[in-house]
Amino acid sequence: MSAEDSTRVTPAGSSADAPGPRPEPLRFFGTAWLNHDDGYTPRRIAVAVGSLAIAALSCLVLRLAYQGLQIAAIGGFVTVLMVAMFAICSAMAFRHTWAGFTSRPDPERQASLRGLLTVGFVGSLLAYFLRSLTEAPGEKLHRQEYEEARKQYEKRTTRRSGNPKNRRRA
Repeated sequence: MSAEDSTRVTPAGSSADAPGPRPEPLRFFGTAWLNHDDGYTPRRIAVAVGSLAIAALSCLVLRLAYQGLQIAAIGGFVTVLMVAMFAICSAMAFRHTWAGFTSRPDPERQASLRGLLTVGFVGSLLAYFLRSLTEAPGEKLHRQEYEEARKQYEKRTTRRSGNPKNRRRA
């Protein structure tokens, strides 16, 4: 875990409940992903249904735009270009979003792909839908980071605990 990643988990002392790092909240789930409590399953169902419904509605809007192009009779080449653009951008957005659930994306690359991800929003919605069928989107990555932060915290606190006078000299 790099220095940047270790700052994503809230450090000890920010709350009075338990010492050590705190889990980073996920969109729509908060910290319920950690113990799968506080309505985790209904939230996952709602996220899955919601993202699929929005993707279907978005496809309907894209279909209306396609029909508008046909009515405008702008030509087959432009129509094919537009359909190909949405298909390719959606596929790339799907892949980028799916990869973002298992590793932190590079902020510079994320900024450079912002336009592509906007055009391919249907792919991102479908990736969100498919991931929410098995877990909260991003849960695996956040769980790995949280467990690593807990291990490092335990290692630091165990090293410093105990009375130094009782240690044997080597």
